[in-house]
Amino acid sequence: MTAPPHSDGYCRLETGATGAVLRLTGHWRLANLPALHAELSGIALEPGQPLTVDGSALASLDSAAANRLLTQLGALGYAFDRLRLVGFGPREMGLLRLVAERRAACTLPPLTRRGLRRMVGWHVFRLGRATVSTLAFLGQTAQALAQLITRPGLLRTRELAVQLEMVGLRAVPIIVMMNWLIGVVFAYLLGIQVQKFGANIFVVDGVGLAITRELAPLITAVLVAGRSGAAFTAHLGAMKVNQEIDAIAVMGLSPWQVLVLPRILALALMLPLLTAVADVAGILGAALVADWHLGVTPTTFFDRLQERLPLNTVVFGLVKTPVFALAIALIACHKGFAVQRDARSVGLATTATVVHSIVAVILIDAAFAVAYPEIK
Repeated sequence: MTAPPHSDGYCRLETGATGAVLRLTGHWRLANLPALHAELSGIALEPGQPLTVDGSALASLDSAAANRLLTQLGALGYAFDRLRLVGFGPREMGLLRLVAERRAACTLPPLTRRGLRRMVGWHVFRLGRATVSTLAFLGQTAQALAQLITRPGLLRTRELAVQLEMVGLRAVPIIVMMNWLIGVVFAYLLGIQVQKFGANIFVVDGVGLAITRELAPLITAVLVAGRSGAAFTAHLGAMKVNQEIDAIAVMGLSPWQVLVLPRILALALMLPLLTAVADVAGILGAALVADWHLGVTPTTFFDRLQERLPLNTVVFGLVKTPVFALAIALIACHKGFAVQRDARSVGLATTATVVHSIVAVILIDAAFAVAYPEIK
């Protein structure tokens, strides 16, 4: 005995002793998808019941409707290979098979929870791959630098001049402003403490040593890492996405000679000069606070500074900066060359450049402080 049909619209379900038959009627197209979805959602089948899909009364079928049909039947537990298809024309049958194949190809693998060993292995693998990539980049850079030393004519003077302007001259305002503020804040806080003991003049000693040895080099390097390092990575990453680096190589030029070395040299040349400017800005800010808040006149301030600030301390602060510059430039250029061919990768690489550069600068500064702890 056959049960009454389920619907008289686009499909009707008939059940009997031998199983269920889903009869499709009308136009199964994208324009009718809401109605198709509503009718298919009302179908109820017993688990494990055989199902036949009859398309003999089907007027038309497109891929959207076919996908909706297979999705609903799949949710009921009927995979495509479990269905018995009858009455479909060659076009409709081919379309159903094509949609089923594409659905199977797009099916995501089930999420598996990583165990501790798998996570450790995955991170070790990533670390090893990053190490190999970094060493390869350093080797290419060293080779390009050796070629430049033996053949100075390879130096791209125009690119170097552009980078000197971008890294150096255009960074002066932000370097001066930030280090002037650091000098003001440090002198003000230190002045509050020395005033308690009536030793206002000693603010000159503390400010001079702190700014020239640590604060100015470190703050300047961090600002350059966030400004120029990020710019290097973004520029090189965009060139990588647009295949401009590949074009340079196809022309027979070395990307390291054209892109990497000018940036490294520009940063190594300009960072000590920017640090010297930062020293002056920080000390001027401290002198302003000393005059306004502590009663130490500019003449007294600079006489005391000349007497108590050793030249070796100033030179020590400047000597660190080329090492900072080398680390920042290498990290920035390496991240730029490692960008994948998509815009998201450029953003991730730029962020990684800023973070890694700042960490590298702090670690290098700590190494210098441990290696040379004496303040002369």
